Amino acid sequence: MFPTVARVLDLDAVRRGMPQVVAGADRLQRPVRWVHVSELPDIAGMLQGGELVLTTGIALPEDREGLARYVRELSEVGAAGLVVEFGRRYFDTLPRALVQAAEQYGLPLVALRRELRFVAVTEAVHALVVNAQLEELRSSEAVHQTFNELAVEGAEPAEVVRQVARMAGAPAVLENLAHQVLAYDAAGRDAEALLEDWERRSRGVRPEGRTGYDPRTGWLVTAVGARGHDWGRLVLVGEPGPLPEELPHRHTVLLERGAATLALGRLLVRDRESLERQTHRTLLSGILTHALTVSEVALRAQALGVPLEGRRLVGVVLRQRGRPAAAALEAQARLRDLTETAAAAVRERRMSALVGPLDDDGVGLLVALGPHDDEHASLDGFAAALERLLGEGGRPGRAGSGGAAPEGAPVVAVGSSVGSVRDARRTLVEATQVADAALHDAPLPGGRAASYYRLPDVRLRGLLHLLRDDARLQTYVERELGPLLAYDAEHGTQLTAMLRTYLEQGRNKSAAADAAHLSRPSFYDRLHRVERVLGVDLDQVESCLSLHVALLALDAVRR
Repeated sequence: MFPTVARVLDLDAVRRGMPQVVAGADRLQRPVRWVHVSELPDIAGMLQGGELVLTTGIALPEDREGLARYVRELSEVGAAGLVVEFGRRYFDTLPRALVQAAEQYGLPLVALRRELRFVAVTEAVHALVVNAQLEELRSSEAVHQTFNELAVEGAEPAEVVRQVARMAGAPAVLENLAHQVLAYDAAGRDAEALLEDWERRSRGVRPEGRTGYDPRTGWLVTAVGARGHDWGRLVLVGEPGPLPEELPHRHTVLLERGAATLALGRLLVRDRESLERQTHRTLLSGILTHALTVSEVALRAQALGVPLEGRRLVGVVLRQRGRPAAAALEAQARLRDLTETAAAAVRERRMSALVGPLDDDGVGLLVALGPHDDEHASLDGFAAALERLLGEGGRPGRAGSGGAAPEGAPVVAVGSSVGSVRDARRTLVEATQVADAALHDAPLPGGRAASYYRLPDVRLRGLLHLLRDDARLQTYVERELGPLLAYDAEHGTQLTAMLRTYLEQGRNKSAAADAAHLSRPSFYDRLHRVERVLGVDLDQVESCLSLHVALLALDAVRR
């Protein structure tokens, strides 16, 4: 960054000359690229712009028109300013024509009331210029090295934005084309104030070009993405005010390098998941793992366009069912497709929700319902839209519709609604547990299917599935059924299957014999053998209930 005219006037080598600004005082922020000493009246033709001209004025024109022409030519070539020393041509004041022309053309005009060694001035200023250039080179090298490393490491967008804010010492925000915040770093300032009413404020900042500075707000903005395929903006939030003339913002290179790193990272993850889904996934994970505070979750979700405060929150988890084991890349692609389809269903129903992968085979949603939104209608509509978008062939059966869920349709599990962000984890955890249980649950009575499952729907079978890893449940199964399972294994019989058929038929022996495709005497004989092996009386309701629970628990443990 070149020194300004004001900075040059503050140097000790210049202050000894008792400088006095007589014109162009509002242009002292002009950058000084070099210092040129000359007495020629036609010096403008030898300048390139940005020079501070030092003169004693000894050869300047005497007439008014000549002085005006001299100043006009300096201004047209882009000179930083004109410094005239008293003592050779002028002694107490400068010619009125010279001062008026400098004011007219906006050229800083400075009078030195005491003689100076011009060589000392040029040495001091040139040292500033060279040092500034060296510092700019060092800074540029540090920027490129930092972001090269981030690109190679495949850093997350939040880390790139964090580095931009750290190196600039100012807040940085990454937003999408809808002006929703994807990532930000407040650089130690108040994050809530930074993001307050962000969308409205951001829409009002439209600088020209791919990178531009808005002096009204102090924002430096650059587009993110390849030309013609931009997908967001990177914003550096600074203090309002004009820039020095003809100079780019000092953080332009930093911001553009950060944007390039973000664009490259987007290309690398484009085939895995969208940046919006990444951001939503981070928030959902932060809720479940307590990695984010309640205020952080609410603030970041608000910036994403998903307000959570003052809303009823419902956790929803989607799990695929009826899918064979797939290779890692194929499974990842399926999860990505399910996630994007769920997000599309949310948009179609005009719902407000965080949507992102929870693990390797599940998608999570945190739905935010407004005060006038009907919870059941919203969830039913979402489930129907999801099934249609997935192309599973028809709408999933609702409770009481008489239809069965299409094979391969995902399980939609819903947690209990909560009234605050603090309780959001509870509804997500409950939805996860219901989804795990419903994935292995039998159809609802009557063969009907639900558009989504809640905790009451998974019943005993779901409860046992949730407890399948508990050693106490496994011990119970072995205590109740162990002898019968051992007998079948040793003798090649199917007594356990006969017992299951008997219990599933409501202890109706005739119906059970028909279901087993056996004659009644043969079936009765097998039941007597079950009683002898287990040492129980199958005519006792409590014994049968205990054995039925053990069989359901056995199914859960085996899964």
